[in-house]
Amino acid sequence: MIKVLIVDDSPLIRTLLTEILQLANDIQVVGAAEDPFDAREKIKTLRPDVLTLDIEMPKMDGISFLKNLMRLRPMPVVMISTLTQQGAPATLESLELGAIDFIAKPTKNVAQDLRDYTDILHDKIRAAASARVRSFLPLKENKHAKIVNPETVRFKINHLSVIGASTGGTEAIKEVLTRLPAHFSPVVITQHIPPVFSTSFAERMDKACAMAVKEAQDGEKLELGNVYIAPGDHHLSIKSKNGDLVCYLSQSAPVNRHRPAIDVLFDSVAKLELKSVSACILTGMGADGAKGLMKLKETGAKTFVQDEKSCVVYGMPKAAFELGAASKQVPLEQVADVLMRLAIKR
Repeated sequence: MIKVLIVDDSPLIRTLLTEILQLANDIQVVGAAEDPFDAREKIKTLRPDVLTLDIEMPKMDGISFLKNLMRLRPMPVVMISTLTQQGAPATLESLELGAIDFIAKPTKNVAQDLRDYTDILHDKIRAAASARVRSFLPLKENKHAKIVNPETVRFKINHLSVIGASTGGTEAIKEVLTRLPAHFSPVVITQHIPPVFSTSFAERMDKACAMAVKEAQDGEKLELGNVYIAPGDHHLSIKSKNGDLVCYLSQSAPVNRHRPAIDVLFDSVAKLELKSVSACILTGMGADGAKGLMKLKETGAKTFVQDEKSCVVYGMPKAAFELGAASKQVPLEQVADVLMRLAIKR
């Protein structure tokens, strides 16, 4: 049984979350706390496996509590967030601090919406229970890795790098992108993320990286030195138009329960049969991207996945590796180096 402690100042939300979580046979709500001070005592006595944590609370906000928790007693946390433009930065900060994942506050909507919410919340709690709780300190360079010096090399003009990620992916992507130089070949990313949050995430990455990071726009041409992130609730494909590679957005049906879906991006690139492509799947739950990565490998693309030890959730990389879609597994701190080596102009 996965023992869960709910931390939220709203009696209604505490009741809703308890009712939803108790529907799962493998999840037990062992208690609920109305504020971080109450939570601190209940963590000691109830010893939960996973915490659900509201961001906005009286006495001490969720971010401040999370900072203390990850410093003194690191444990899996799923943030209960308001999915708004105002709430996005704080939620992304919580992931930076070590929270495993986030989900919207539950509402008493139509029955179908509640069923979907129930399935998603159960999956996130299960993933959190088996996740690796990581430090929010930046990863160190691996001294044994053959690090490419980006200042001394030239990259192929026609090279394309594609990346897929889910749970734990926002911080994994940051670790990769901040190591790439401003003149690197185009990078296209599908991260499982809702609308509004993808905008905030792209802006956050753009400030931290040498490359220009943006949400992909429909019809936008891929350019050197740019990273394109799939907008929340839109599939991102790459197509050829007048000799250029361009972004194509759609709101067709979810694939593997996701929109954006990694398989949609990977499938589109595989159809182009480009001469120089590298593709990687980073941390995340489920199997989205595995079949698409196999299609890319079959067209000659260089494919790899993040290794188990450095993943927050070793789900998608494991599915792809066991399928035979990835040639190798790579520690997170070496992913950028591998991408650069594959893109070097010989």
